[in-house]
Amino acid sequence: MNTPPLLALRGIHKHFGPRPDWLERLGMHLGWLPPPARVQALDGVDVEIGAGEVLGLVGESGSGKSTLGRVAAGLLRPEHGRRLWRGAEIDATPVAAHGIQMVFQDPSASLNPRMRVGELIAEAPRTHGLITRAAQAEYVAGLLHQVGLDAGAAGRFAHQFSGGQRARIGIARALAVKPALLVCDEPVAALDVSVQAQVLNLFGELRGRLGLTYLFISHDLGVVRHLCDRVAILYLGRVVELAPADELFAAPAHPYTQALLADTPTLKAEKKHFVAIRGELPSPLAPPPGCHFHPRCPRAFARCREERPALREIAPGRHAACHLHEAAG
Repeated sequence: MNTPPLLALRGIHKHFGPRPDWLERLGMHLGWLPPPARVQALDGVDVEIGAGEVLGLVGESGSGKSTLGRVAAGLLRPEHGRRLWRGAEIDATPVAAHGIQMVFQDPSASLNPRMRVGELIAEAPRTHGLITRAAQAEYVAGLLHQVGLDAGAAGRFAHQFSGGQRARIGIARALAVKPALLVCDEPVAALDVSVQAQVLNLFGELRGRLGLTYLFISHDLGVVRHLCDRVAILYLGRVVELAPADELFAAPAHPYTQALLADTPTLKAEKKHFVAIRGELPSPLAPPPGCHFHPRCPRAFARCREERPALREIAPGRHAACHLHEAAG
């Protein structure tokens, strides 16, 4: 019997924009008003994460990475699509309410400056009935120790810590309700390189110690290669490639992934001619028809401009959304 994934997102669509009132809807129905412009952030995304796995989510700014992370964490509700927790609809699974937690990119913005660290960490587990106020101090001290901070940090405010320490506090707060899955939205992007390494090592240690699962969002391919088991490449709200990390970095299948890896800095001594991905990311207000990447793809042909490629298996465990692979197959 196959074990269902810990979290599965099926056919996720998410749009942003003004919602017309009844008078505007009447005007659009009668043809007097055009429909309002809406940003298409996610366009039919399918991903799943197995228990204990680290899935990396990569793409340019504006590709929909953070939106997908917030949908996965339940902070945003999709217009269409399903969220499944161990195979069951997530809204019908009470444990999913605190089984998924989020670690944000900027801990300074996500930590209440008026609350002491101990209260920041203890608020959610008290709300969920995991601890009593009498047990709060010991519980918080244990969490702070897990992320490499002294118990005395509980009595201080977030602004009294360095960026790396605030990142650890954000992780401790996420761990406070004993989640099975952490959605990490570029959690080291705002840190110095040396501090990044320390926090990444902490994520690795916590995964081994607590059996955590991560959805790890990043634009840094080096970080993704170091930490992730599988990688999903997102472009303009669609997954264009999904593969084990080692295989994806060794032989990328989609032209967009190939271009991303070609632009990655390297320490190798040979000369490398830098060629940026041509053009800019199209506006999500009016995505191109067919394959979203075709205006920038050097290998695009007529079908790419007209028909959306399906995300299909091109090798065991490897998926790509590209008509080139259908033609080759």
